[in-house]
Amino acid sequence: MLRLARHPEPILKPLPHHPWESRYVFNAGVVYHNGLVHMLYRAMGEDMSSRLGYAVSPDGLTFYRLDRPVLSPTSPWESRGVEDPRITFLEGRFYVVYTAYSGSNVRVSMVSTMNFITWTHHGILLPDEDNKDAALFPERINGRYAMLHRRPPDIWLAYSEDLIRWTDHQVIMRPRPGTWESWKIGAGAPPIKTEWGWLLFYHGVDHHKVYRLGVALLDLEDPTRVIRRQEAPILSPEAPWEREGQVPNVVFTCGAVEIDGTYYVYYGGADTVIGVATVPKEEVERFCRGR
Repeated sequence: MLRLARHPEPILKPLPHHPWESRYVFNAGVVYHNGLVHMLYRAMGEDMSSRLGYAVSPDGLTFYRLDRPVLSPTSPWESRGVEDPRITFLEGRFYVVYTAYSGSNVRVSMVSTMNFITWTHHGILLPDEDNKDAALFPERINGRYAMLHRRPPDIWLAYSEDLIRWTDHQVIMRPRPGTWESWKIGAGAPPIKTEWGWLLFYHGVDHHKVYRLGVALLDLEDPTRVIRRQEAPILSPEAPWEREGQVPNVVFTCGAVEIDGTYYVYYGGADTVIGVATVPKEEVERFCRGR
């Protein structure tokens, strides 16, 4: 059974002297590129509006962050915040899919960048519906782009020719009654390609509103086909900083990377701090092979 081992302390905490991130930092998207882990994280300050901060790490554990947000609300769709970024390096560019929150509407939005400082805005991807937990696949599948998203309570998949208009929406995973993921589920980190399939770290919520992390494997050529899905969670809120905070009993991931034979899964603890949990690559491969 696959299990993550948590780092003993949060790797990023709020900074009281930064008004925009003085209360909470959580739900970080990450990408490993040119020997560095690049992180975008959700930050909240005294005004309780979400912005995205940027941090970088040479080892996946020690992060150095900018003293200002790199992405703040710019449209009415996101007047209350930009939330939960998920980063995908796709065709030579970093695409960031995030949740735009207006206070009354929740939408999937996207920007792209080459440097995490200057941005190209691509707008709302699914304009006619409340939606979130979206994540792009890192390459085209059978000539088309693919994206996971969440129409409650399920994980869905859609395809696109241009990254803007999305069609062929299909449910790929549903909650499992009577389990740790009985109420709703959603994509976590963008899918990671392995020789056995697309590795998906996702979150599940039970009817007590406890958030845990799970793992599944999707077919490389047809990701609507779930090859394998572990019954037990891979991480549950157990540390004090995962059980107590803005929203208690939450571990929630938006990003994972593989570095030198180890998978690093970054997550928000109780919507207050950022933690990381790891698992050796060989254990992930055993899960992928069904052993």
